Parts: sequence; structure tokens; C-alpha cells
Amino acid sequence: MSTTKIIYGLYGDDDDLMHGVKAFNDKGISINEVYTPFPVHGLDKALGLKKTRISDAAFIYACYGVTIGITMTAYIMNHDWPQNIGGKPSFTWINNFPAFIDPMFELMVFCSAHLMSLTFLVRNKMYPGAKPQNPDPRTTDDKFMMEFVSDDVETIKQLLIDTGVEEITVKDA
Repeated sequence: MSTTKIIYGLYGDDDDLMHGVKAFNDKGISINEVYTPFPVHGLDKALGLKKTRISDAAFIYACYGVTIGITMTAYIMNHDWPQNIGGKPSFTWINNFPAFIDPMFELMVFCSAHLMSLTFLVRNKMYPGAKPQNPDPRTTDDKFMMEFVSDDVETIKQLLIDTGVEEITVKDA
């Protein structure tokens, strides 16, 4: 009777990790997850990951910030505190538009950066109080780890050894 196991392979170098990912891809063995202490160039393509949509979210958040900027400047200059500054009339926003580019730009950057960061944290379940998802704390310092969920433990272990793994851990799924 075969039981599903979780196999972890710990690497000490990102080049060894990339060599291991390519070796497993060549053999057609699916890698469940890879944990790294820093972004590894080309790893996303080697794993076949899709492009993220965080840039689309950033554009939407930037549009939200510009909308807040337009609304805020129009309300302040036309209703809340109209002033005649340098002979510019306060009753029309469009005539004073060049003076409002700076606050609109700053609100665009502010909203985009902050909301994009919050989206990233919530989407990846890294908000305060979330359960840690990292199986080995050394992967936040200087180690790289591949995770497999499989029944064929011996094949994966042998291929991990062949690719220069430093440590192998097997757990029940």
C-alpha cells in the first residue's frame, strides 16, 4: 500500500536549486513549492508560473488615487476654501488643472504603493496573525528548499541526491 508523503530537499546554493528544478522538469516530476530567501532569477519561468496580476491591481489603485486627487482638489478649491491665488479664478477646476498635477500624482503613488502592498500581503496570507507557511526557518536566511507531494519517495530522493541536495526530509502528508 502506497501512502502519499511530503518530501523536502534543502539546497545551499541557488545555482544548485535551479539545476535541481531543471532536472525534475526533465523527468516530468511536479514540484509542489520552492522556498527561497531572496528572488531567484528565472525560477518562475523554470517552474512554469503564470505572470502575476499585481501590475493590473497597481493600475486600478493608481486610478483610484488620481480620482481622489481630482475630487479633493475640486472640492477644496471650489467649495470648501476658494481662494484667488495669483489671479487664478477658483470657480473652475479645469483652468487650474496644472497647479493640481502634483497632489494628484502624489495621491496616485501613495494609493498605488500602499494598496498594492496590502493586496500582496492578504493574497499571500502574510497578514498579522497568519499561520507561518514556511516548513524550515533556514529558508529565510541562506537555504533553498523544494517541496514535493508524491508516492514515489525513492525516485525523488535519488534525483535530489544527484542534483546536490544538502538535506532530505520526508513527512507524512
